[in-house]
Amino acid sequence: MKIFKAVVFDWAGTMIDFGSFAPMGVFVKAFEKFGIPVTIEQARAPMGKPKWDHIRTMMDDPDISAKWTAKYGQAPTDADVDKVYEIFVPMNEEVVADFSDLVPGAAEMIASLRAKGLKIGSTTGYTRSIMERVLPKAAEQGYEPDNLICADDLPEGRPGPLGMYQCFVDLVAYPPSAVIKVDDTEPGIAEGVAAGCVTVGLSLSGNYAGKTPQELAAMPEEEIDAIRKTATEKLKAAGADYVIDTVADLPKLIEKLEKA
Repeated sequence: MKIFKAVVFDWAGTMIDFGSFAPMGVFVKAFEKFGIPVTIEQARAPMGKPKWDHIRTMMDDPDISAKWTAKYGQAPTDADVDKVYEIFVPMNEEVVADFSDLVPGAAEMIASLRAKGLKIGSTTGYTRSIMERVLPKAAEQGYEPDNLICADDLPEGRPGPLGMYQCFVDLVAYPPSAVIKVDDTEPGIAEGVAAGCVTVGLSLSGNYAGKTPQELAAMPEEEIDAIRKTATEKLKAAGADYVIDTVADLPKLIEKLEKA
């Protein structure tokens, strides 16, 4: 029997903002400010990384890099990343509260885990200033995790393990195998893998599906299955031990693991 002490959740696409829409739209708009058109797919590709690293990864995309070079006469540098980041953060701060609804079933899931005595931790690719807009909205809906590690809290973010290490300390939860990390992105799963945790990916609520609950509900089952399959393959490749549809399915998985 496995005994778990804590579960650490990502935020956007995992606990809030079902289709991970807030950051995606702002990345597109931030690049537009510099005259560089980017696609939604390009904006979503690095999702889960700290936002500066996300922009750097977008800049390294051959298509975006070529457009930047054509417009500015040189390949994008870290200083250019800084410029886009300085635009991105306040833009994201302004819109994020509008995308802070809890994923359906998330509040009930948290209540179920707390009833079992589990600590609830959280990490995010968002900065602390962005999360300051999210926390009150989440609390209004009954979600107040026991800790929060933001992308700019530590010297290194995802996919490294430092955020999870800090969670072990904050939650007084160890060994790593007694902690579950839940995330909808590859960098977030990699964060849990690097720290030695049990990792659970989400195939339908997050970045890979990119749909609202209403949009998903209106889709034919075969299209949903295709999204689930693609997301599962990517999350498994990143090291996910298990993949479920949304956090609402987590209590059932934990119950199964505890009996194994």
